[in-house]
Amino acid sequence: MIAIEGRAFLRTGRDGPVRGGNPWIFSQAIGRVEPADLPAGAFVTVHDSGGDAIGSGYFNPATTIAIRMIAFDPRTRFETIIRDRIARALELRRRIVGAGTNCYRLLNGDGDGLSGVVIDRYAGAAVVQLLTAGADRMRAGIVAALNDLIAPDAIVERSAGAVRRQEGLADRTAVIAGATMAETFAIENGIRLAIDLAHGQKTGHFLNQRENRALVGRLARDARVLDAYCHSGGFALATIAGGARHVVAIDSSERALATARRNLELNRHRPGAIELVRADAPQLIAEMANRAGGDRFGIVVIDPPPLARAARDAAPAGRLYVDLNALAMRIVAPGGFLATFSCSAHFCGEDFIRAVRIAQTKSGRKFRTLARLGPGPDHPTLLGHPEGEYLTGLLLGAID
Repeated sequence: MIAIEGRAFLRTGRDGPVRGGNPWIFSQAIGRVEPADLPAGAFVTVHDSGGDAIGSGYFNPATTIAIRMIAFDPRTRFETIIRDRIARALELRRRIVGAGTNCYRLLNGDGDGLSGVVIDRYAGAAVVQLLTAGADRMRAGIVAALNDLIAPDAIVERSAGAVRRQEGLADRTAVIAGATMAETFAIENGIRLAIDLAHGQKTGHFLNQRENRALVGRLARDARVLDAYCHSGGFALATIAGGARHVVAIDSSERALATARRNLELNRHRPGAIELVRADAPQLIAEMANRAGGDRFGIVVIDPPPLARAARDAAPAGRLYVDLNALAMRIVAPGGFLATFSCSAHFCGEDFIRAVRIAQTKSGRKFRTLARLGPGPDHPTLLGHPEGEYLTGLLLGAID
């Protein structure tokens, strides 16, 4: 159960973003807190400068984002808020996640009303990330709600990363309920996947690309495909399932390629259908682009890890995205497709679109935009919270 431990008062004129639905309150917007010695993660009511209550959240005096809102209505009952928010999130997923899929983002932090909490579901396992001090305090309530609502075989915690360190928290990986489980199997769009719950990226799989993988797969019949930064082979498997003639999948991680190899075997594809290559993707793509006569693919997928992990990285990341996409455009066959992405919160949206436009000029090719891409609807963000958006993508068609 969450208990309110204090009150926070905003400075004059600083309540606008909160009233507009932004759940993040930065430290410079806070006038005072009562009591003054509130610990990290303490739950507080939030008031404007005149004292009117405008909602509730949790407080950390040591971070730039000093308050993360949990409720925008001061009348919200906190006694059952964790269970209520998880139940509401689960009902949404039941409506939007299609048949043939049993892995998805069950709860997406601010977008589902529990800031700092991420819950991913993989068949009978639930993987929880508690990224902030306030989220850390919700652990017992989250476990109780999940056991009540979906009764998973195991609940695994994978709480790690820069945000936790900024919040003053150590990384934490553990099975916190149910059976010990390092691996499970899940199904995405009818494709079987081995999920490494203990060591896989994120919580075991990049669930935010599920619908984009399905889209690219529908374009793949008879195509030759390049899947750069393939990780466990998500786009490669989707295109093979869609009828691709041959797929080259590149990653620099042997662990990732081993998982991709296993997923290929799980789906009983013919040997050699996916050519798994351990290499530096930009270097190999540059070699292909500069090869005499060219090396062309009907579909090229560029899905790198974040190239801007902090605001100071945005400018150099922009140059990297331009160079990488210019090379990728040069190896798309006439009439082919490029699916390109940025998952950098500090370089997304229009910044990324602009970089891809510059890349087109640099490549000497011409493309048209077929779709702007992002995460699926199981990764909702609040309309008033643009900072919560991070995955930006484009599906482009070559016209020369």
